[in-house]
Amino acid sequence: MSTPARRLATWEDVASLPEGDRTEVLGGELWTAPSPLPRHGRVQGTLSHQVGGPFDFGREGPGGWWIIVEVDVELSRHDVLRPDLSGWRRERLPAFPEDRPIRVVPDWVCEVISPSSVRVDKIVKPRIYLAAGVPFLWTVDPEERLLEAYESRDGAWLRLGAWGDGDVARIAPFDAVELDVGLLFPPPA
Repeated sequence: MSTPARRLATWEDVASLPEGDRTEVLGGELWTAPSPLPRHGRVQGTLSHQVGGPFDFGREGPGGWWIIVEVDVELSRHDVLRPDLSGWRRERLPAFPEDRPIRVVPDWVCEVISPSSVRVDKIVKPRIYLAAGVPFLWTVDPEERLLEAYESRDGAWLRLGAWGDGDVARIAPFDAVELDVGLLFPPPA
């Protein structure tokens, strides 16, 4: 007797959930993230300000990007992720997207590492981003107070570097301006 084939989840499954649900599709499996901790929100907000100001709004920087916090991105039929931050060069996505999911692969994503989802944030999602053709990935670990940057090269993530408290750095793809990494994290207690 054969086992019935398992149906892989898609965007339609996510769209049928209540508004505000934090569910993603990872390799055809539904995955729901718990609500983030306050320090997670601080990293998102501060990074959105530091990157979004010069690159999205063109304040003291080159502009030319859309920077969006937590938006659904369909990378394949069975991979619908909600990166903590995503960025698209406007030459690839000329008009600001009004609907979800966005079906254009981002040029940059950032995942803020949560204690409850370390494996997903550091292993599962980076594999999906790489397979989809995302050129740049940043991970920020609030507990370690560390930002790591990667570039996709020859089918693998090449680590560009790691920065922490006290570091001011120019990090691709946003290396036209300096990023004060220490500001991402709340002051030590």
